[in-house]
Amino acid sequence: MITTAIFPSRYVQGSNAIKLLGEELSRLGQKALVIIDPVIFGQFQPLIEEFTAGKVEVYLKRFGGECCNGEIDKHISTATSYQVDLIVGVGGGKTIDTAKATAHQLKLPVAIVPTIASTDAPCSALSVIYTPEGLWERYLVLPRNPDLVLVDTSIIAQAPVRFLVSGMGDALATWFEAEDCQIKRAKNMTGRMGPITAFSLAHLCYETLLEYGVHAKTACEQNVVTPALERVVEANTLLSGLGFESGGLAAAHAIHNGFTVLEETKKFWHGEKVAFGVLAMLILTDRPSAVIDRVFGFCESVGLPTTLADLGLEGVSRDRLFLAAQQACSAGETIYNEPCEITPESVLAALCTADAEGKRRRQL
Repeated sequence: MITTAIFPSRYVQGSNAIKLLGEELSRLGQKALVIIDPVIFGQFQPLIEEFTAGKVEVYLKRFGGECCNGEIDKHISTATSYQVDLIVGVGGGKTIDTAKATAHQLKLPVAIVPTIASTDAPCSALSVIYTPEGLWERYLVLPRNPDLVLVDTSIIAQAPVRFLVSGMGDALATWFEAEDCQIKRAKNMTGRMGPITAFSLAHLCYETLLEYGVHAKTACEQNVVTPALERVVEANTLLSGLGFESGGLAAAHAIHNGFTVLEETKKFWHGEKVAFGVLAMLILTDRPSAVIDRVFGFCESVGLPTTLADLGLEGVSRDRLFLAAQQACSAGETIYNEPCEITPESVLAALCTADAEGKRRRQL
């Protein structure tokens, strides 16, 4: 049996790591198109210009807000007109995915500078493509991982704590999905089964969250960098990225994709929906009660959703929730990596039961 794992080429993390941006980018190219989240453009424009001066020529452009085909095409046109030899993405998950997809189409190296630790997108050879309206459309599997991921934890610590917690929700899925892929011998994102390294890193991700998640949240609330925050940022970004990509995806992310058909969930972050997907997944796959209790307890301790109401779905009808279950079970979805029978009805049952369990625990 052949197994395969994939990794970013270079990962740099630490307080004030942004000061190394020019040095790190100069390893990859001399002219860079830098795609920046519009919310932080004004804040980061002077930083990027200061720390790349004399090392890399940069052209800064605002991200349009959605990782869709039209947005990618726009940046391809800009990069071509400037004749750049490097693409840089600065911001959150959708900005990052757009930068990766743009670089892929142009066959250029890509550097990622996440400003929040809300997803595992920075390290992956994957872009999630949405429609212009924000509905999940497809996974774009890329031929290689980013050439550089630079994470400044002092920047992460200044971002709203909700982003860090959402990243924990995304990372929470890593071990359980990888474990089920390992049991079923399902394919990871390379189309082959992952090696033991991937599953070990996925489990380390889970244990790191449980051990340091609450303390990392507290540090972020105080806008300070502590060892706990460093560990959780690494778990959210690197360990989760390596774990999902080389371990495999399963029900939790498919359920997230299902939720995108319900308008009420659009104001909630990727990791928040994934976290509830994990709770439903544990019930769907008949995990031991002790595991379910532990994961519910973790979600409660850091403020991740444990009921449908937490995702804006209070009072949602079974018929509408069934639409999400059907979407989660679309042909080709990762939910079929689960080592159990999968039907829209069984997914609906798991969603309703997870919601009921979340409500029950709040009444204790």
